[in-house]
Amino acid sequence: MILKNKIAVVSGAGGVLCSSFAKCLAQNGATVILLDINLDSAEAVANEIRNDGGLAYAFKCDVLDKASIEGVHTEVLEKYGKCDILINGAGGNSPRATLMHEYYEKNDENRDDIKTFFNLDKNDFGFVFDLNLVGTLLPTQVFSPDMIGRDGVIINISSMNAFRPLTKIPAYSAAKSGVSNLTQWLAVHFASANIRVNAIAPGFFVTKQNEKLLFSETGEPTPRTDKILRATPMGRFGKAEELLGTLMYLVDNEKSSFVTGIVIPVDGGFSAYSGV
Repeated sequence: MILKNKIAVVSGAGGVLCSSFAKCLAQNGATVILLDINLDSAEAVANEIRNDGGLAYAFKCDVLDKASIEGVHTEVLEKYGKCDILINGAGGNSPRATLMHEYYEKNDENRDDIKTFFNLDKNDFGFVFDLNLVGTLLPTQVFSPDMIGRDGVIINISSMNAFRPLTKIPAYSAAKSGVSNLTQWLAVHFASANIRVNAIAPGFFVTKQNEKLLFSETGEPTPRTDKILRATPMGRFGKAEELLGTLMYLVDNEKSSFVTGIVIPVDGGFSAYSGV
């Protein structure tokens, strides 16, 4: 129970990976505040945690709306106390910002029947970019004052896209690169305030958002899945629980007290593999 009496705030807590984070933090003694745009999803996770004997409370929160975050923060502060740990997990891609072709194909610039680089709408690009990068910035602005001088911990969720941009998803790739860079910037900025800021960069995990890209309706792997697994030396997708050791290392103010400004890949070797 190394996190007993700690308040941990997790955004995107209704998703596959962040719900796993929330459960792990609760199992280790933290009171977990679950934030999600979909309150039902967050509440379902909170119920699981409570049924397992943990402390968890769900809040509807839009990480792109500072007033929404501030409203939640005020309520959390009044009812449960100051935030000790912030996990910025909200993010993801959108089909509207996903291109049809991996590489430029002849006449792409003139097509309007499919999504190409040339007709990618700036609002669709901006939504994905903001969801990941601004959705990390705003919760940090709101919750970080709680942590000043109190050995606070902020963990952002980056991606393999920050190391090696993936085809078809330029907005997501650009945004996750920004998350990694912002993590380093924040680590420097908050070092004198006793707040450590690090990031986890997951490799390929099956989630609600990417499942349809990775498997057909009948459950067969798509060509994209084949390419991913060929480029992952361990030859498989990760499991949500395989992120938890890294999470617990980073939130432990004894084991990682001198660790700030790093981005840790958990990727089955993907970032190390050149393809040869």
